Amino acid sequence: MRTAPTCPRCFGPLHEPNVWSSSWRCAAHGDVLPFQPPRRPSQAALEALCEAARVPVWLPWPLPSGWLVTGFGEVGDERSGTRASVVALSGPSVTHGPADMLLIAEEPGIGLGAAYAGLPGPDPGAGFDAGPPHAKIDARGHPTALWCAGRGVPEDRAVYVGEALGNWLWTVTWPVEAGCFVALANLSLRDLRDQDQALDLPFGAFSPRLDGDL
Repeated sequence: MRTAPTCPRCFGPLHEPNVWSSSWRCAAHGDVLPFQPPRRPSQAALEALCEAARVPVWLPWPLPSGWLVTGFGEVGDERSGTRASVVALSGPSVTHGPADMLLIAEEPGIGLGAAYAGLPGPDPGAGFDAGPPHAKIDARGHPTALWCAGRGVPEDRAVYVGEALGNWLWTVTWPVEAGCFVALANLSLRDLRDQDQALDLPFGAFSPRLDGDL
């Protein structure tokens, strides 16, 4: 697991703020908010993420059968607050072997969802939502349309993207067949920041997908 902040758009190294600049800087993408080292799955890690988050922390609930929460990620620092959140899930694939899913909520322009999707980003790009949606889910009680981001996405994953509560909502799944969870499973997303819920989350081993080593 990496131990230093990286660029949310390319997972590359960052230059730290200094006496001349208060910003984190990527050689390829300029000033960015830092993608912090991912958090291992635990209740304490979840509480720390939710406390700082300015965007939703999404989780499908109930979880698909056999699936576990396998880590958390965030973009931002103490000054900015968390402006993008990631929840990692792992479980059985619909065909054979393991599957992974990342749920990303982010403010426009951050670029983390596009980076996990394998797109140049920072956002889905013009025309991604042309035509009817490819999936519909419930996000905090609101019907939410998602479109499959197919053009430019690597063949090993399925990516759906839409908008919820004023932020981008991305789902990225491996292998590509696991995308049917999004398209067909009628997922209902909870925002883990909400206080009026007591969920007994099942935690599993840390997901290396969070590191951006895709």
